[in-house]
Amino acid sequence: MVDRREFLTAMGAVGLTGTGFLYRGCAPGASRRLDRIGVQLYTLRSAMQESVERTLARVAEIGYTEVEFAGYFERSPRQIRDSLDQNGLSAPGVHVPLQSLENGWEATVDAAATVGHRYLVLPSIPPADRAGLDAYRSFAERFNGLGERAKAAGLTFCYHNHDFEFAPQGGRLPYDVLIEGTDPALVFFEMDLFWITKAGGDPGSYFRDHPGRFPLVHVKDMSADGSMVDVGAGTIDFASLFALGDRAAIRHFIVEHDDPGAPFESIAASYQYLRRLRY
Repeated sequence: MVDRREFLTAMGAVGLTGTGFLYRGCAPGASRRLDRIGVQLYTLRSAMQESVERTLARVAEIGYTEVEFAGYFERSPRQIRDSLDQNGLSAPGVHVPLQSLENGWEATVDAAATVGHRYLVLPSIPPADRAGLDAYRSFAERFNGLGERAKAAGLTFCYHNHDFEFAPQGGRLPYDVLIEGTDPALVFFEMDLFWITKAGGDPGSYFRDHPGRFPLVHVKDMSADGSMVDVGAGTIDFASLFALGDRAAIRHFIVEHDDPGAPFESIAASYQYLRRLRY
């Protein structure tokens, strides 16, 4: 599996219908449903390398209406926007490497304006920069600066978690240091439901305790043995988590699988599960 951070560095950056039975986590009488479902294109990176245009067309055919980018695969922002428009897709968010955020800000903002991004998401903190809580406190300040710049540009800065932020250091969780050390008016978070669950964390508690800070979530499932599986094939109670969406201010539900055996079949299975889900 190609590590997401290595990949990003190399790149440079629903009418819904019921089924007659309750899905895992659905309370009797649950009636809410997702009105749009997105997919993180990192899941389809091999297909994107072959053809961005054909990949986006297939994504739209499955039923997705939103995508999240992790690199433009040698296409210009204008070409990306044209392909999105041709397929009735939008791209609210984009994963952007730290170097591009801190050293290529103008180009990043210009690309976001052209493609139509509203959220600039840092996908991870580099491994060399995670030693000790002071490192995370420093990043919290850097995030505040990025959040301020993003807000001034009409954008929103977010941070995407993995599992390492939930491994205690010095008696605290690094994720707590980040979320408590950042201005809630400037810095937001894309909660990866798989990685926090794999680390033993409770995403629902963060949704309850830090309302309004999670405009995006990565919808990823985990089997009983801790493996990543298609959404609906694992153990995560999405209905209960989505029921907290208003408090968390979730606006975009983004399917992802880091290393699927058959990427298009994977995102189709995940989509079909989510379009039927009631919460």
